[in-house]
Amino acid sequence: MRNLLKGMALLLAFQIPVFAQKLDDKIADRLYESAKVLGELLGAPDGGAPRSLLDKAECVAVIPAVKKAAFGFGGQYGRGAVACRKDHGKGPWGPPSMIGLGGGSFGLQLGGQSYDVVMLFMTPDSVEHLLKDKLTLGGDMAAAAGPKGRAISAETNATMRAEILTYARSRGLFAGISFKGAILSPDKDANRSLYGREIPAKDLLLTGDAAIPEPAQKLVDALTTAGK
Repeated sequence: MRNLLKGMALLLAFQIPVFAQKLDDKIADRLYESAKVLGELLGAPDGGAPRSLLDKAECVAVIPAVKKAAFGFGGQYGRGAVACRKDHGKGPWGPPSMIGLGGGSFGLQLGGQSYDVVMLFMTPDSVEHLLKDKLTLGGDMAAAAGPKGRAISAETNATMRAEILTYARSRGLFAGISFKGAILSPDKDANRSLYGREIPAKDLLLTGDAAIPEPAQKLVDALTTAGK
């Protein structure tokens, strides 16, 4: 029995670092894909988001490869990252917080079984709701379909009054999508893995005091250069 217990302890000691490494790799992949999706949304010639919107956004969330739980109206699940500007939306982009998206439905607008999602948080109120443990779109706060194209004026377009603007891509094409019932929540395990310690999402997004980890730098760079 003693030898069996020793063997199990050795097996667990080996598996824990392997599991942690796999989790770290998944988070790094998620951050890389988030940066890629953001760049493609802003870089689409006529079907992407106006860059002027990013200049006005206080926070940006990207959730690559959101999966549909069932066809049509069956709910969604995905994980990604969100970053906010320091100094109450007026400073540089701070360290990202990992997030999860669940519930709700996009309806049948796009088709397909996987989506890339981008959300622009445009107002201080939207950021305050984001800092809570759970944000229900269409419940706690409305999310409007984001406008597309380069000719849209952020100053005159009516949708600019929305607090959260949302986009989704399926089969290579971006579209503005209105979410209803989708829930955003912090991915605490992923944050712990990324930063090497327990760190609340509020500390990352509100104060931005943590150093930006190397896997997250590409996303922060994408946000920094996107409006230029």
